[in-house]
Amino acid sequence: MNGTGLVRQPSSRLAEGIVTHISRTPVDIALARAQHAAYVGALTDSGWRIEQAPAADDCPDSVFIEDTVVVCEDLAVLTRPGAPARRAEVAGVAQAVQSLGLRTARIQEPGTLEGGDVLQVGHTVYVGRGERTNGDGIRQLRSLLAPLGRTVIAVPLGDVLHLKSAVTALPDGTFLLLPGLVPAELFPAVRPVTEEGGSHVVPIGGDRVLIAASAPGTAGMLDSLGFTPVVVDISEFEKLEGCVTCLSVLR
Repeated sequence: MNGTGLVRQPSSRLAEGIVTHISRTPVDIALARAQHAAYVGALTDSGWRIEQAPAADDCPDSVFIEDTVVVCEDLAVLTRPGAPARRAEVAGVAQAVQSLGLRTARIQEPGTLEGGDVLQVGHTVYVGRGERTNGDGIRQLRSLLAPLGRTVIAVPLGDVLHLKSAVTALPDGTFLLLPGLVPAELFPAVRPVTEEGGSHVVPIGGDRVLIAASAPGTAGMLDSLGFTPVVVDISEFEKLEGCVTCLSVLR
């Protein structure tokens, strides 16, 4: 068993979710629910115990649970999303993490922080500074994580929603990065990719890496390097700027 994964069922209002850097296209709710079930199945098959956060059907973006909490060791930092419409999502996630026995802390006004901007690699925590996460939110997170021995590095974002929309880490500590969206020089060992879906992956134990079906070239590259790509189709969530990292919180 790898650990616990926290997920949340898609809202019936998913199609109303926020889009920022792409054009809105129709979302197939039934297909999205099937894709979400397959995503959860991929985690279960890889040895993760899945817990469901309370549904938030009035919150269109609530399936993107990663943005509402940052878990570091036994501490769950409940976020204050930069999109005001998303702040109602946090209460149900607070219940879920408390039921898991985690300590909790909160990002306070005027700070904003979304979990999609937080990339933890060992004892280093990269935090994207963009439209959803501000400087005060980064300062608060730095203060909360310092007692856990974490170093927070702020990363200015270009034309991209979240940090992990542009860069994530592989199990070997190297970084998959979509050039032009974040300063590559802030990361120690970069593997540039050309597919957007190839820049966001989730290590799920051993050499297994969760990756979107929209990045077949990157999946092939990872396979050639000795990783095991676990491919999931998340097309309906990608229409809302979602990626494989957004749909779960793993600890």
